Amino acid sequence: MIPIRDDNPTRSLPLVTIVLVVANVLVFVYELSLGSASRANAFFATFALVPTQLTRATSPEAIRSVFTSMFLHGGWLHLIVNMWFLWIFGDNVEDSVGHFKFIVFYLLCGIAAAAVQVVSAPDSSVPMIGASGAIAGVLGAYLLLFPRARVLVLFPLWIFLKFIYVPAWILLIFWFAVQLLSGWTIVNVPEGGGVAFWAHVGGFVAGLLLVPLFKKRYVRLFQ
Repeated sequence: MIPIRDDNPTRSLPLVTIVLVVANVLVFVYELSLGSASRANAFFATFALVPTQLTRATSPEAIRSVFTSMFLHGGWLHLIVNMWFLWIFGDNVEDSVGHFKFIVFYLLCGIAAAAVQVVSAPDSSVPMIGASGAIAGVLGAYLLLFPRARVLVLFPLWIFLKFIYVPAWILLIFWFAVQLLSGWTIVNVPEGGGVAFWAHVGGFVAGLLLVPLFKKRYVRLFQ
């Protein structure tokens, strides 16, 4: 199921969500401007999160990479999928917690995602990049806040594609189940399999746990 949009209006302009999308796009454009593979590899070596750099000899640079890795992407598809999910679900979560607290919430979910990924593959030297761990936290928060919101999804049915509305809880639990099952399938794969499924799981759970603490007082869960 591919989400297209949700029928869930907001009361305020999602300034932080917009800034996050723009920041990620600008960083990716800079990645493209590096040109040669050697310069790109050097850039990722400096700003991507490498689990072994945190588990063997932690340095200030390695700690910094927990944050900088959230704004790096490996290709157009990686960027577009992440930003699309953030755009669809981030505005309502930001509206429910407030602009400043949404920044803190987003970063904490990203930190939790990175921590779970590092624990799952402490000996991996594969760079971890992407905003998907932090965005998974946004999805977890949305599940608690708006489980019954209608989401228009593109649903593949054999050789046909069909647009249907589903409750948000169906889409988000399905997404989480896919990440969890995918994570289990690569538990014994060297270097963690190359996709940070456990970061998605960690970020999602962090979002579930944190949103009751971050939401505005008058905002109810399970709307």
